[in-house]
Amino acid sequence: MSHEKKRQLEELGYFVLPGLMDSEFLSAAQRRVDELFKLEGDAAGSEFKQEPQSRRLANVVNKGDVFLRVIQTPEVLECVSQVLGTEFKLSSLNVRSADPFSDWVQPLHLDGGGLPDEKGYYVCNSVWMLDDFTNDNGATRFIPGSHRWNRRPQDMLSDLTAPHPEEVLLTGKAGTVAVMNAHLWHGGTANRTPHPRRALHSYYTRNDKPQQLYQKKYLSVELQASLSASLRKLLALDDSFNDEISTRITGISGFLK
Repeated sequence: MSHEKKRQLEELGYFVLPGLMDSEFLSAAQRRVDELFKLEGDAAGSEFKQEPQSRRLANVVNKGDVFLRVIQTPEVLECVSQVLGTEFKLSSLNVRSADPFSDWVQPLHLDGGGLPDEKGYYVCNSVWMLDDFTNDNGATRFIPGSHRWNRRPQDMLSDLTAPHPEEVLLTGKAGTVAVMNAHLWHGGTANRTPHPRRALHSYYTRNDKPQQLYQKKYLSVELQASLSASLRKLLALDDSFNDEISTRITGISGFLK
């Protein structure tokens, strides 16, 4: 990695890769996302969560070869390893599309909700722009450097949807990818245009933390059997520790319900 890329990830908490998706790659991803929205209808995103004034897809690794390409893109994994070290796995691959003419602003948050622990950072996300991100169509906002504050936005701010004096809006052409330390304060903005704003979110976590979506449970048996050793490792399909922590969390969730 270049010194500048490392510096931006370390100091600002994010790095932008313009034009990382070529036209064929971008078109394939756009086409499959639109197909899935039509196929899944009101159930879209239900494997993870649904959100007001937006559409979501979840468990996307299981839904098309183009998504397998997304999660193992070398330029992105290089950035992820800079944040998390070499021992990490895919936590989830989701889609979020901000609805046209929406006024809903996603609250500032940290992915996973937690602060860095004694081992350091443990979450890293990437935003894959399937449409141009503009000042008006729901682009993600970042608070540069906030990953280093060791504070959660809900503990510091009275209104998590209000403009922040230090925020930066992530804008760029479709095909651009931004990688961010996901302890960075961030959130989607309102889409005030007549068109949806689609993005893929390829989210990674350190190996000693649970996945957001337990891949071994959600990926079909047929897909799992077809994957290379490197992809199985990235998805933690053969990791007994991953099985253990996921089972433990499932048991706790069942008890709390």
